[in-house]
Amino acid sequence: MVLFNFKIERIKIHPMEEKKSFSDYLRLWFKWITDPLGLFFNKLGIKPNTMTIFGVTGTAIGAYMLARGDMLWGGLLILITVPFDALDGTMARLRGEANEWGAFVDSVADRYSELITYAGLLYYFLDQGNSLGSLLVFASASGSVLVSYVRARAESVHLYAKGGILTRVERYIVLAPALVFNQPMIALWILAILTHITAFQRIYYVRKDAYLKLFMKGGDK
Repeated sequence: MVLFNFKIERIKIHPMEEKKSFSDYLRLWFKWITDPLGLFFNKLGIKPNTMTIFGVTGTAIGAYMLARGDMLWGGLLILITVPFDALDGTMARLRGEANEWGAFVDSVADRYSELITYAGLLYYFLDQGNSLGSLLVFASASGSVLVSYVRARAESVHLYAKGGILTRVERYIVLAPALVFNQPMIALWILAILTHITAFQRIYYVRKDAYLKLFMKGGDK
C-alpha cells in the first residue's frame, strides 16, 4: 500500500510534461532577429493582427502563382510569408497585448494560409489532369487539418496533444523548398504520409494523458 501511494504521488508531481516542439526551438533560436523586427514594425504603428493579415494575403498571392504553375515564385512568396507567423506573436508580446483573442486569430489565419496553399496546388494538378497529384493534395490537406483538429479538440477537454513529427513549421519546411525547386510531388508524398502519422501521434498522447488523469483520479479516492 505504501508503494502504491508513492507511485500516485510521483504521478502527481510528474504529469505528462509539455515537450518543446521544433517551432518552439525556432522561436528561441531566432529571437535575436524576430524581437528587433517586431520592435521595428511596432514603431511603424503596424498592429499584430494586421501582420497576420499580411501573411495570409502573401500566401494567397503565392497560391495563385502555384495555381498558374509558377512553382518558383509561388514557393518563394510562401517561404517569405512564413516568418509572419512568428512576427505577429512577437509584436503582441512586445506591446504587452498578448491575449487569447490574438492567439485565436493567429491560429485561424494559419489554417486558412495552409489550406489556401493546398487549394492553389489542387487547381494546378486538376488543370494538368494529374489525378495522383490531386489525391496527394487532398491527403496532405486532410492530414494537416487533422493534426490541428486533434490538438484543438484535446485542449477543449484539457488533455495534452502537442508535438509530433510534422507540426505546421515542419510542413512548410518540407513544402516551400520543394516548390522553389519545382518538386511538389516529392513534398506532397512526404506530407500525405507524415501528417497522418503526426495526427495519430497526437491521438496517442491524448489517450496516454486521459488514462494518466483517470489513474490519478482513482488514486485520490
